[in-house]
Amino acid sequence: MIAKEGRIILIPLFFITFFIGIYAHIIENTIFSTIYFISGILFLFSINFFRDPKRTVPMGDNLIISPADGKIVKVVEINDSDIGDAKLVSIFLNVFNVHVNRVPISGKVISSEYKSGKFLAAFDHKASDENEQVVTIISHKSGNYKVKQIAGLIARRILCYAKEGLILHKGGRLGFIRFGSRTDLIMPSNIKLNVKLGDKVKGGETIIGEL
Repeated sequence: MIAKEGRIILIPLFFITFFIGIYAHIIENTIFSTIYFISGILFLFSINFFRDPKRTVPMGDNLIISPADGKIVKVVEINDSDIGDAKLVSIFLNVFNVHVNRVPISGKVISSEYKSGKFLAAFDHKASDENEQVVTIISHKSGNYKVKQIAGLIARRILCYAKEGLILHKGGRLGFIRFGSRTDLIMPSNIKLNVKLGDKVKGGETIIGEL
């Protein structure tokens, strides 16, 4: 399945590639053939990037699942202004990962706020605080949970569908980040973590922790 967020890129790129290919074949021009080849590669890359595979969401209200696909690059205990004593799990998404962000736990959206900032490389830990991002706070009976969708060096477009007051369901779509990014999950400190630094995770499927 292709993510709906990719249509704005995939549809124009398909027609550009298609018509350049026909033109290059008719006139047998090397330059246009090269352009056709490059645009074809970009189209195939984009199809891979904007894939949106179905995921099997683990059952259980006590389970917190990964909000993104990628590699865990940071696991620390922090004091967060909205959560209090908390655990932070940072996930780095490279350009080959699925970039759909998912809801880690069911609950009500307290706030969803866009913050402007820099475009540091997403694997740089400074990106969590300094980069452009959308911060969503979800209220659950066990406490508040914060998801940060963070832009990277290439990613310049963050889509978030959370709105204040909405009820979100675990595993549902939270948003999408285009081209390389980072997603941080901040949870209450009493969460028992099921992952560690360096682990590969799948959004909507991998269990990050449990109550």
